[in-house]
Formats: sequence, C-alpha cells, structure tokens
Amino acid sequence: MGLRITSWNVNGIRNPFGYQPWREKKTFDAMFEILEADIVVMQETKIQRKDLQDDMVLVPGWDVFFSLPRHKKGYAGVAIYTRNSACAPIRAEEGIVGVLCPPNSTTSFRDLPEDQQIGGYPRPGQLQLGGNIDEATLDSEGRCVILEFPAFVLIGTYSPANRDESRDDFRLGYMEALEIRVRNLVAMGKRVIVTGDLNVVRDVMDTANLYERLRKEGMTAADFFSAPSRHVFNQLLFEGNVVGPRDEERENPVLWDLGRLFHPTREGMFTCWDTKKNTRPGNFGSRIDYVLCTDDMKNWFIDSNIQEGLMGSDHCPVFATLDDTVQIDEKAVYLKDIMNPTGVFEDGKRLREWSTKDLLPLSAKLIPEFDRRRNIKDMFFKKPAIKENSAALQQEESTAQTKPLEKQAAPGASGTVDPTPPSSIKSALSPVKSSSRTLKRTPSSSTSSNNPPKKAKGGTGKDPPSKGQSSLMGFFKPKTTENEIKKPPENQPSTGGLDGTTETESNSSTNENKAPNPDIDEDGNVFDPIQAKESWSKLLGKRIVPRCEHGEDCISLVTKKSGMNRGRSFFICSRPLGPSGEKETGTQWRCGTFIWSSEWKPANPN
Repeated sequence: MGLRITSWNVNGIRNPFGYQPWREKKTFDAMFEILEADIVVMQETKIQRKDLQDDMVLVPGWDVFFSLPRHKKGYAGVAIYTRNSACAPIRAEEGIVGVLCPPNSTTSFRDLPEDQQIGGYPRPGQLQLGGNIDEATLDSEGRCVILEFPAFVLIGTYSPANRDESRDDFRLGYMEALEIRVRNLVAMGKRVIVTGDLNVVRDVMDTANLYERLRKEGMTAADFFSAPSRHVFNQLLFEGNVVGPRDEERENPVLWDLGRLFHPTREGMFTCWDTKKNTRPGNFGSRIDYVLCTDDMKNWFIDSNIQEGLMGSDHCPVFATLDDTVQIDEKAVYLKDIMNPTGVFEDGKRLREWSTKDLLPLSAKLIPEFDRRRNIKDMFFKKPAIKENSAALQQEESTAQTKPLEKQAAPGASGTVDPTPPSSIKSALSPVKSSSRTLKRTPSSSTSSNNPPKKAKGGTGKDPPSKGQSSLMGFFKPKTTENEIKKPPENQPSTGGLDGTTETESNSSTNENKAPNPDIDEDGNVFDPIQAKESWSKLLGKRIVPRCEHGEDCISLVTKKSGMNRGRSFFICSRPLGPSGEKETGTQWRCGTFIWSSEWKPANPN
C-alpha cells in the first residue's frame, strides 16, 4: 500500500462534517480512514488555541501539530496529523522563517542548538521584505508546520491568496521565504516535500478558460505568469513556466510537481472552485493545491492524484503515495525504517510500540488542557477489565439462584411441576425490580388531605376547560350559542361510561334538524372552503419567482459588490456555470436570465 500523504484545504476544520461521507460518523479518525492517508495536512482550519477540543487533538492512533493565527479569529491555520503506526517525526517547528519559539521556551527555533534544529532558515540579507512586513508578521498568521523525519523534511503550508493589492507585499514575501527555506534545506543535503494550498496557478492548463478571461482583462499569458509570485514559484519547479530570464540564485529548479509528473497532459485537473458561483459541477476551477518533492526522491512515489469526488470544502484533497521500499545510494530501504526514530523499525518490522515518550514539544497532545488525558469517547466505549474476584462472586450468586430452580424443575412423586415459582425465587431472579419497588415514594394521606388541590387560573373550578381551536376553519365558521351547545338533541342514544357517567354519541341526521347550517352565516352568505383556501394561499403561499430559459424557477441572490446596486436582490438561472465559466444559451448550463427583484411583477394567476 505504501505511505500516503494527503493535503486538503478544509475551509474550516469541522466543515467537512456537513457533507457525505463525513457526516456519518463525524470523527477525524473515520475521516482519515476514508482518505486512506498516513499523513494529513490541513489548511484553513480557521480556529484559535481556545477552540481546540478533545476530538481534534486526542484522535486515537494519531498525533497532531498545529499552527494557529496569533491575532486574527477564524482565519488561516494549518494542522498536520500523523498516524502513529506508520510514522513519527523526530523534529517539529511552526512557521516558515523560524522566528517563533517552541512551547514553554523563549528561544526561537532558529536559535536552538543545531541538533535540535530542522535548519534552512533564511540567512541575514537573504530575504528582502517590502512594505511594513517583517519575519514575525509572516509567521503570525498560522500558515506553516514543518516536520522532519529521518527520510525527509515535510513542509505543510497555506500560502496567502491574491485578494487585493494591500496584501501583495505579504503574499510575495511569504512565497520568497518558502522558496529560500526549501533551497537552503536542499543545500544542506536534505530531501524536502512541500504540500498545501499554495494559491498559485503554474501553467495554462491549471485554470479553466484562461485565455478568454485574460482577453477580457486586456492581459496576455506572459503578463499573467510573469506576476511576481508566479514567477518565483515557477523558478522553483522543474519544467516550470518561467517567463523571461531566471533570477539570480534561482537558476536551478529543485522541486517536482507530482500531480503533473503522473498526469502531464491531463486537462481539467482542478482542485479549487468558486462556491458562490457554483462552478464545481461544471468543473470551472483552478489547480492551486500541490504535492512537491525534491529531485532525489521523485522515484520514491508510486502515485499522485486529486480526489475531486470528495466533497466538504471549496477545495478537494490531493495526495501522493510513497512506495514501501525506496532506493538510497542504490540500496533498497524499507520506508518505515526511515519514517520513524531510530530503533522503532528495522527491516520493515516494528521493534517497539509508539508511546508518549515519542511526543515532540510541538505536539498538541502536550498542551496542558490535553496532556495525559484520553479521548472522552474512549471512556465510554473501552470496557474496564473485570477482576477475577468479582467474576467469581457473580458466578457464585448465579449458581445460588439456579439451585432452587433446579429443585423446583425436578419432577415430584405425582409427576407434575408447578409452573409458578415461589415468590422468594421471583425476588431472587429480579433483585433490581424488587428493590426499585421499595424505593418508590407513596403519597401519604395526611399530606394529601392538608393540601387542597390548586384551582385553575382564571376559572371558578366548576366550568370544564374550553376546547382550543383545532383548525383554521374556526375563523370562518360562525360560533354556536351556549344554549345550542347545552341542549341535547332528541332521540339520541346514550351509553354508560366506565365510571358511571353518561357519554353521548353524535347523530348527524338529528343535528342537521336542530342546529343551524354552519356554512351559511346570518346574512345568508355561503362559506366556500375552496375560496377560503385560495385566499390564504395568496397570503401565505410560496412566492412566485420568474422562470429562466430552461423553464425552471430562478434563484434569488443579493449583490455584495460595492457600488450603487449593493444590497439589491436579483433572479438568475439556478443551474451551475459550465466549463466555459460564462452564461450560455441552448446548453445544460446556466443561461443568461437576469431580473432585478424590484422589476419583477408576477402575472396574475387568475
């Protein structure tokens, strides 16, 4: 099977649980089993330290490392889960430049002793940041977790998106920091895997209908790919789409795009879609989630792909699978031997089990709220071992109870058996039932005689409570007088009640002669239930919406774009956009229907 690394921008760590197949169990270990992953890298967890809960941290059989935003709430966040039975890191860090500190320490990662560092930190003067961005700012948003295994260094990251110009300096600064860290690690002789949502399109085939969109914006493909972040990213990749000459110290690529390595010409291999425009059914999206690796380990992988059929976010999971055995210096090595600390595996066989001694300081299981605790579900589902003494005692009790039954069941001199056991045996067979009877509290006569019954509010105690309105028809039917209610109809049979009272049976033929017709009021107007139903339907019925070119009901949306129309609602076709990303005529995708709600006047159905 190998070892699978899965990356997924979940758009909220609990967001997938609202979709199939995750909503069935709503647990992280069940999610990871469906993903068939051994390392899961999540982006956009959108939680803070105070939001961590047992089911996120105390996942049975898994360890987890978080990088959470320091200031912004519900923003960014990265988590890496590792399966204890398959791998265990030897070092763990938070942040891309190494300025943050390990838990319970005031020394930054890059200032730790060399044997405790992962390494590759930007050297002084190597990272040039623009604007008001500094290294501490880059690592303050919870965008990177780095784990080191004996085999390689794993960088799980969430790169900033291109939202507006105010974030251009931060976006470019983060991409350059990532590129410098990778190149420095490679220069140290370490293998590197980079995975996550990088928010960068690397080539034309990695986004839908690029040329048409660029034509509308008056741009060329060269202009698009020469943007600073794309230019830096493509220089990092083998076979990258580099426009113009390479920058100094970026002459040589160092990473392979595993998705394209296994699917070099596949079109429509998108990992992100616009949920507001509902573009996923038509596959109008982009590929911005990657699994990248250095050149010296690209032959270790046996598969890499996307899982576009798994719902739960505006992104889909992407994965890459490592082989069980890999080649190092022309020698076959079991992968598990180099995915765990020394002495855990040898020749692919486990020498000792994973224990809490293998936890690293950055592990979320060492956070004070979760340290030395079990998942709350384990307390209910894992049964405690029964002591031998208590088991023997229960056996003696059961034997003592069955002996009288055996005597009772033995045939006597007459050859007959009494089918009803004595009361003593009955009580022995059901001790819980008998004990519960003795605990029941019986009302005392003195208490009931001293406390008179409470009177109903607003009543005299003599009149029975009036019957509530049973249906909406009560508004339209005239009320009957009190005399008509009290006067019993003639020749009506009666039946004796169980408590000696008299119950009357209704006779429709007699009532018609005695009571007035409820369908005719005092003025002689006839009540028509169909007309009443239609009048209520006009008030409370379903809103009439326009139909699109497909003859289907439109959906109503609200304009959020700034401008004079902000806040106005409108109707459009309910179907998703097609592969072109535009409204189409005469196809199965969204048509060009557009109607402002204020201008829509439904026709009179009459």
